[in-house]
Parts: sequence; C-alpha cells; structure tokens
Amino acid sequence: MMRSLYAGVSGLQNHQTRMDVIGNNISNVNTTGFKKGRVNFQDMISQTMQGAAKPNEDIGGVNPKQVGLGMTVASVDTIFTQGSLQSTGVNTDVAVQGNGFFILKDGDKSFFTRAGAFGLDSNGTLVNPSNGMKVQGWMAQVVNGNAVVRPAGDTTQLTIPIGSKDPAKATQNIDFACNLDKRAPLLNANSSPEDIAKGTWQVDKTIYDTFGNTHRMVVTYQRDPNAPDVPNQWLATVQVDPENTTFNNNLAVGFGTPPTGNTYVVKFDNLGALTSVTDSAGQARNQGNLSIPMTFTVQGANAGQPGATQTLNLNLGTIGSYTNATTQFADQSSNKSFRQDGYGMGYLESFGIDASGQITGVYSNGTNRTLGQVALASFTNPGGLEKAGDSTYIKTNNSGDANVGASGTAGKGKFIAGALEMANVDLADAFTDMIVTQRGFQANSRTITTADQMLQELIGLKR
Repeated sequence: MMRSLYAGVSGLQNHQTRMDVIGNNISNVNTTGFKKGRVNFQDMISQTMQGAAKPNEDIGGVNPKQVGLGMTVASVDTIFTQGSLQSTGVNTDVAVQGNGFFILKDGDKSFFTRAGAFGLDSNGTLVNPSNGMKVQGWMAQVVNGNAVVRPAGDTTQLTIPIGSKDPAKATQNIDFACNLDKRAPLLNANSSPEDIAKGTWQVDKTIYDTFGNTHRMVVTYQRDPNAPDVPNQWLATVQVDPENTTFNNNLAVGFGTPPTGNTYVVKFDNLGALTSVTDSAGQARNQGNLSIPMTFTVQGANAGQPGATQTLNLNLGTIGSYTNATTQFADQSSNKSFRQDGYGMGYLESFGIDASGQITGVYSNGTNRTLGQVALASFTNPGGLEKAGDSTYIKTNNSGDANVGASGTAGKGKFIAGALEMANVDLADAFTDMIVTQRGFQANSRTITTADQMLQELIGLKR
C-alpha cells in the first residue's frame, strides 16, 4: 500500500519539475537567443517479488514479478534548434544562422551565448551592454599596407575606434583605359586650329600628394605632330596643376634616373592595341603591362627627406589587350583615368559586419578598412553546456572543449548582421505539454487519494 503512495509522490514531484521547465520556456518566449528545455522521465527501481526461473524438462520458464516504485527525471535537455531571425536594423546586432556560439569574456573566464544584442562601450569595445562582457574575435593587423585578419591566433576583445584617423595616402598608380579616335587628323607644324582641336584629347584626374593635398593632373593626347607620317602614334603631355608654373617645372615623366621632360609617346598596332610607350629621352617599353613613371616635388615638404618627392605610375594597359587598356579605333575618343589609389585623411564614421563576421570600417575619405572579425565557438556536444545566467553558457566535462574559428569553418554557421535570433519556444507545443503535465500531476494525486482511502478502509477493519 505504501508503495503506491510513494510512487504517487514521485509522480507529483517530477511532474512539478516538468511544469517548472515548461514555465521557464514560456517566460522566455521573447528572450533573445533563448533555447528551450525538455524534461525526460524514467522509471525508478522496482521491487522484485519473485525472480525469473529458466525452463526445465518438466515446466517452462517463469518471468520475474516486480512492482515499480515510482519515476524520476531522466534528463533536462537544452534543445539547440534554430530560432527565427528578427530584423532590427542595428549594426551591432548579430544573429548566428547555423551552429556556433558567440564568445564573451569576463576577465579570464569565457562564456558562450546565442544572444547577439551587442553594443559599444565608451572605449569602443564591442560588448554585451547588459553585463559588460566583451565580445571576442580577432583584430586586423597591417601587413605590407594591407589589413589582414588571422583567425588561427588567440581571440581578443574587439575594439571599433570610431572617430580614429585614416592617414592620407599619396597616389601611386593611375590607370588609363578606353579609346583614342583613329579618325583624328594627323598633325604637323602647319595644322589648322580646327585640325589641332580634332586631333587632341585631354584627360583630367584628381590625385593626392603625401600630405593628402589634392592636385589636378592633366594629360593631353595629340596625334604626334613630331611624326606626321606615322599614323598610329600619339604624343602625351603631362601637367599637374597647369596654372602653377613652379610646380610643373619640378615635374618629369620617363624611365631615366632622374627622368626628364613631361611627355611620352604611345604607339598602336593596326588592330588598335598598344605596342609601346616611349619617354622624351627615347627610352621605350614594349612588353607586358605598359607603365611610365611620373615624378614631382611635393610642395611644402622638407627637402632631402622621405616624402619630399612623389613618384607615381601612369598605367596604360597591357600590350595586345583591349580590356582596361588604351586603344585606338575609329570611334569617338573616350580615353580617361578610371582609377587612382590615393586619398586624403579621413575619420572612421561607421562600420558593418558581414556574413563571415568581418568588421569593415567606413571612413569619411571614402575608404573601407577591415577592422577585425567576430569569432564563433562550436562544441561536440552543445547539450552538455551548463547555463550560467544572462543567456550564457559555460563548458563542462561533457560538452567538450570549444572549437574556436571563423564563420563557415568546421561546420560553423554564418552571421546575419542587423538581426537577432528569437527564442525557439513554440507556444503551441508548450501549452500542449502543459496540459499533458497537468493531467499527469492530477493522475498521480488521484493515486495518493485512492491509496489513502484504501488505508482508511484497512484501518476501519478493527472497528
């Protein structure tokens, strides 16, 4: 009789535990990155009234007779299924689509979370603003002038230096492309002003010196008047700030050391493609990528020190190529400088996070710089993680060590910037589980009530 009482008590206690888990799921239905729990039951030990007997020649075998002594909680599992994504438009909000956890640090202790509602503190550090834990990743390092992220190294806190300076960069390369009109008239010393105008094409481009000052570079192309009998040859005259005579006296274009003059000659073949470029001293280049250096003195610079003179390359294109190269066809002249790599000083104004977790800064001078990358951690058994509050987890002996790496590697998911992962609690399932749990609790209470009535009958036998 007492066995049924205690079996009913165990049912009440453990169904209450299940109800506690369901209640926690429902209370966190709107908690960012929350993962629901699930309770599994198992029967407890059983009292053996008679053991099993094997069959013999006279009689068959006998099964054991056992009476169960109730039930207990087998496990409380955390279900790490994907939650829905909610767009927020906040550039520091990040969601993980797929496997993986953000890594947060409080001192030397590591925590893991799926809640990506991050922000910046007063130092520009990317943190969880609710508890100040610092988001981990890798900061970019400058290698040969390029920002490089090395996710093979140890993680560190991520700092976004809003308002920091991006130093000016002097123009080093200017790329020319498009066409010079084959139909332009050949020129000589007696050419009319009308023919000179038809046979001339001018390229205008802004360039930058070492201080970030802007200068106007003008390249004037003419059908070469010095070679009136050569049909596929153009003379180019280079000027920087044409109205500044002093500046242009310090400008030279050519392959010599030092170069002399400010002109060069471009030649084409009968198919309209580049064949060679020749400087004013007669030095020529006729293989591969045609590029001619231009050197000028930087105004306001200390003479004899680095940066006093600036050299940049005028890239005309590859011999025989028609893509991103200067050509000569019977079509309207359209030759231009489509790219130069200099810029003035700028300030970091904003940043964004892409699907790989890379943080890219946008500067006021129009440049973009890789600042760092957010790290992801994955586990062999994420169900073995222990909840630590604040929507975080810590590793345990059964979760395995964190496999830290970049997004998209070793089965890790990708990032969705400007969005948050919602809880994976399904209210329909939660309410159904609540009904089933309530009925189980009621049934166990009836077991106790019925056992009590039977005991009352037994006690009444003495009357």
